Amino acid sequence: MPILRIYFRVIALLRPERGLAIILALANLSLAGVFFLEPWLFGRVVQALSDKGHGDAWRYIGWWAVVGFAGVLASVLVSLYSDRLAHRRRLAVIAQFFEHSIGLPLAFHGQHHTGRLLRIMHTGSSNLFSIWLGFFREHLSTLLTIFVMVPVALHMNWKLALLMIALMVSFAVFNAIAMRRTHKAQGDVEQLHHAISERVGDVFGNVMVVQSFSRISAEVAAIKGLVRKVLTAQYPVLRGWAWLSVANRAASTLTIVAMFALGASLNGKGQAPIGEIIFFVGFSMQLISRLEQFASFISSLFFQIPSLSDFFAVLDTPAVIHDEHMAKDLPADLRGEVAFENVSFGYDVSHPAIRHLSFRVPAGGTAAIVGPTGAGKTTALSLLYRAYDPSEGRITIDGIDIRTVGVHSLREHIAVVFQDPGLFYRSIADNLRIGKPDATDEELQAAAEAADAHSFVIVKPDGYATLVAERGRSLSGGERQRLSIARAMLKDAPILILDEATSALDNVTEARIQRALNKLTQNRTTFVIAHRLSTVRNADIILVLKDGALVEQGRYDELVKMGGLFAELDSQGKFVADAEADDVDIEESRAVEAENAMG
Repeated sequence: MPILRIYFRVIALLRPERGLAIILALANLSLAGVFFLEPWLFGRVVQALSDKGHGDAWRYIGWWAVVGFAGVLASVLVSLYSDRLAHRRRLAVIAQFFEHSIGLPLAFHGQHHTGRLLRIMHTGSSNLFSIWLGFFREHLSTLLTIFVMVPVALHMNWKLALLMIALMVSFAVFNAIAMRRTHKAQGDVEQLHHAISERVGDVFGNVMVVQSFSRISAEVAAIKGLVRKVLTAQYPVLRGWAWLSVANRAASTLTIVAMFALGASLNGKGQAPIGEIIFFVGFSMQLISRLEQFASFISSLFFQIPSLSDFFAVLDTPAVIHDEHMAKDLPADLRGEVAFENVSFGYDVSHPAIRHLSFRVPAGGTAAIVGPTGAGKTTALSLLYRAYDPSEGRITIDGIDIRTVGVHSLREHIAVVFQDPGLFYRSIADNLRIGKPDATDEELQAAAEAADAHSFVIVKPDGYATLVAERGRSLSGGERQRLSIARAMLKDAPILILDEATSALDNVTEARIQRALNKLTQNRTTFVIAHRLSTVRNADIILVLKDGALVEQGRYDELVKMGGLFAELDSQGKFVADAEADDVDIEESRAVEAENAMG
């Protein structure tokens, strides 16, 4: 993305507060006028003092004071309100980035590490902030000053003005050369920074694994290796821009010396009075200072471009799942009949994960989805709540094509218990309220009791206010899964998806909460990716998938008699037997005894 295009896009993000931005721009215009008038007034004062009468000198000094005071007021306005504006817009852009990125398809998040996205968000928003602040404090007034000063200088003395123009051209050429030679290298540096963020995020997210496998030294060494790569890639870029700084400074010094020499020559020939020369030299030094400021801005922008490109690349990533025009809500009295009609889908078009899937589950019915690993079970159910849209066919609920329904409304009517519970770094109560934000404490407790979670929650130091560690690491696998089930119970949606919801539980614990799940599934359309024998036996319909295609469907006894894939899975013991009732009673008695002992 070209540097000017990115810069203009950054400035365009100020549009929501364009009124204040315009006021600050006008204040900058007045500052540019001050920068122009001060050297002119200085020259007039010197010329007046060199004349016989000093009356004009005092008049110019008075005007100088007025101009200086106006510049102070404009500077205060710019400094105070540009800071506030930049801070507000930075926080607004962070919120915009967050809202957009979490709405992007799961495939996007599968390709972008969390650490990378966090770095893009924070680095990008910080660079936006510095550019906005620089725009109002320096860039705008510098550009206005240059555009005003050059024509005036040509009008006053074109010979001296040519020296200033030559300096401007040299600055432009030097910067263009530096950017062309170091652009790719700086992009490589940015990618290495992303690699560091990804690696660190991985390690922080798997500290237990790193420590248990004695990988601390190895991981630290890997990070140090990446740091060395960053420095190796960064030093040539820094060297190039250091030489640019030297070249710019040398050009500025030579221009000043040449200006004095040419001015002395013109004065000796009577072609330029001393006041004009002093004004022009002061004028030129102001311009040179502004040009150096502008060169510094170009240098800073160059180093910010890669991170800003990544930032805008995320914002430009289209949300594949979006509401159609005039999308409607699902009716409040939704029955929950679900139908897949010739549905196909693939993460990669050339390798479909789901192929021509067709079935119908009546309202309130339970469908068990079985099949070997990689058959497409989870993918098929993810299409129901529109994690993805099918490439062919359609999915309906009560005869309504789900693509004609608002995504928010659709997902409000579906509760999902994932194989990975997905707990947040929040209190237990807050995690449960993901299912129902306005749930009362009594409703939380009732849901937890139904999911067999209340008994372990109340023995925590702060009960339901106990903070859950990141990704639920402070809880056991079974505890995390039971909270996930309680969260789904609290949502009380007419359609329920259990994606191997009890896979992390032992037989005894699962048998206890299976009774609660049986109550939960009553009068609800339920889809279960099944691994328990009782679940398969009790299902109203069993859907057998293989390689993304529906190869068999029916009830348990029917499928066993068919002697196909399902019968093969059943004979191989792929469905786990349930815990015996006696085992459940014994375990419950032990739990009660433990609670009494603690009391």
